[in-house]
Amino acid sequence: MASALCFPRNVVGSRWMTGGKVLSGIIHVMQKGLRWVDAPAADGPHKNLYNRCRRW
Repeated sequence: MASALCFPRNVVGSRWMTGGKVLSGIIHVMQKGLRWVDAPAADGPHKNLYNRCRRW
């Protein structure tokens, strides 16, 4: 999967999330101009989305 190459894996202790879910959550937050806290719960915890976006 192409998105797997773009995003680093989660650090030890974090819940594993697929690259597609992470990418979907990040795009949703960026397009809507939302705060990370307001990210949809279906895309995973907002802290994971934020951290993965920052590392990317």
